[in-house]
Amino acid sequence: MDKPRIVAISQARMTSTRLPGKVLMPAAGRPLLAHHLERLSRTPGLDAVVLATTVNASDDPVAACAQGLGVAVFRGDEQDVLGRFAGAAALAGADLVVRVTADCPLIDPALVGRLIAAFQESQPLDYLSIDSTRFPRGLDAEIFPRRLLDEAAANAIDPAEREHVTPYIYRRPDRFRLGAALVPDASAEPADFRLADQRWCVDEPADYELVHRLLEALLPSNPGFGWQDCCKTLRDHPDWVDINRSVRQKTLH
Repeated sequence: MDKPRIVAISQARMTSTRLPGKVLMPAAGRPLLAHHLERLSRTPGLDAVVLATTVNASDDPVAACAQGLGVAVFRGDEQDVLGRFAGAAALAGADLVVRVTADCPLIDPALVGRLIAAFQESQPLDYLSIDSTRFPRGLDAEIFPRRLLDEAAANAIDPAEREHVTPYIYRRPDRFRLGAALVPDASAEPADFRLADQRWCVDEPADYELVHRLLEALLPSNPGFGWQDCCKTLRDHPDWVDINRSVRQKTLH
C-alpha cells in the first residue's frame, strides 16, 4: 500500500466569541497564527498544512497571514466547521487528517509527531487524540482517516458535531475503532506541577497574557522550544500560572 498523505488542518476565524481577533494578536513580533502555523509545519511525518477559515470578509487577513507563510487555505461556511474541514482535506488530497485549532500558538510539533507515529503503529485504528485531561490545554490534536471526515460531513446533523468536527467519530465507539489517548511520559510531570492544570490555549485576555509571556520568554534563546520548555519556564515563574487560572474551558453543546 502507498504511504498515506498526512495533512494537518487548523481552523481559525476573526469572530471568536470570547476574544475576537485573537488569532492575529501579536506576540514576539508576529501574529499568534503565524507562531501556530510555523510550529505545526515542523511536525515530523506531515506532508502538508492547510488552514480552514470562513468566506467572511473579516477573515481575509487570516487567509493572507497563512498564504504569506506558504500555507494553503480553504474557505467555507462560518457555522459549518465540519464542512470546512472536509473541503480542506479534499483540497490537500489528504488520506489521514490531523485536526488542530489555531488558538493553540504553543502547539508542540514533536508531540503531534508522536501522535501521528502512534496512530500508524497502532493500526487498525479510526481515531486517536492527545489526552487533553493529562496534558496542558493548548497542545490538543486528533488524527483520523479522511474517509471518516467525509462520512461525518455527509451525515452529521447535531450542531455540536458540525461545530466540533470529531464528535461524530468518538461518540460512536460501536462503529469506529478508538485508540487510548496519547498521555505524557511518566517522567514529564513533577509532583509539584500538575500538567492538566495548565492552560496554554487562547480564549480570553488572561490566556493571551500568559501565552504572550511564554513566547517572549522562550523564542529569543530557543526558537524550537517544546512543551517541556514551557513547563520549565512556568516552574521558574510560578506566579504566571495564576494569570489565567480562573478561565474555564468552553464545552460542547
